[in-house]
Amino acid sequence: MQHRTFGPTGRRVSSIGLGTWQLGTEWGDVAEADALAVLDAAVESGVTLFDTADVYGDGRSEQLIGRWLAKNPTWGGTVATKMIRRAPEPTLEHATAANFRAWTDRSRANLGVDTLDLVQLHCPTDDVYGSDLVFDTLDSLVEDATITAYGVSVETCEQALRAIARPNVASVQIVLNAFRQKPLEEVIPAARQAGTAIIARVPLASGLLTGRYTKETTFADTDHRSFNRHGEAFDIGETFAGVDFETGVDAAAEFSELARDFRLKPSAAALAWAVQQPGVSTVIPGARSPEQARGNAAAAETDPLPAEFMAAVQELYGRRIRPLVHHKW
Repeated sequence: MQHRTFGPTGRRVSSIGLGTWQLGTEWGDVAEADALAVLDAAVESGVTLFDTADVYGDGRSEQLIGRWLAKNPTWGGTVATKMIRRAPEPTLEHATAANFRAWTDRSRANLGVDTLDLVQLHCPTDDVYGSDLVFDTLDSLVEDATITAYGVSVETCEQALRAIARPNVASVQIVLNAFRQKPLEEVIPAARQAGTAIIARVPLASGLLTGRYTKETTFADTDHRSFNRHGEAFDIGETFAGVDFETGVDAAAEFSELARDFRLKPSAAALAWAVQQPGVSTVIPGARSPEQARGNAAAAETDPLPAEFMAAVQELYGRRIRPLVHHKW
């Protein structure tokens, strides 16, 4: 497992981390024992960053990580959580010092820690990024050791650029995968220049890029790939990277063929594509089983992808995906 410096924090994190949305809710049910086994497998594979949020399962994801941390006090990794989505809307009206204090206190209790490693504003609305008071409040949480550092999880490239311009934003989390390439144009170069860490989320396009799905594949009613397929519950860009399912299945079949042409497993190729983008600090695929966690982590060991493969992925994106999503986020 490769490790990289996480922006201005100086922390070293694994190039592939573990997203734990799956362990909370909205990906079908995962039993507690299974969730803890996923965390075990990830760490055994070299993972040193967990990404969670206070709303994943109404805190269940954080609580499971907290139980795992209590059993593994010498781990020494990084837990990144998020806040603001407990508000009725993630707007400036609710981005208050009192709310920030209440939410971070709740996350500290869930995780069983005195100081949170990293807190990210969880896809707030545009008005939040323009408020000096919001970022002054976050600075005060660092000063009193409630949090060690803060960042943002964004929906759009414009939001990412506004966040990067803030001097004390340590990280930006953004959707980045072979079917969502717009961040490569401006966001990643700006982050590299500013020294801001980049967390790439949804690297497998909600599983599309594994090549396992067909147009007949179904998902549980509690899985966002069922109930948010058209953006009914939250931003559609979080589900299949915003690509409609049928188009995504066809494009993913082509991606899988490309990967196999270069003797790569599709999922490993997709993760390696994101990991190997210059400026990406860590990539956070989720996992619902230990086998998935191990397989995801192993992709960090993929040899540098051939230029021919990268060019073919770019052509596929331009032909099948770019017209549908590039202008949206």
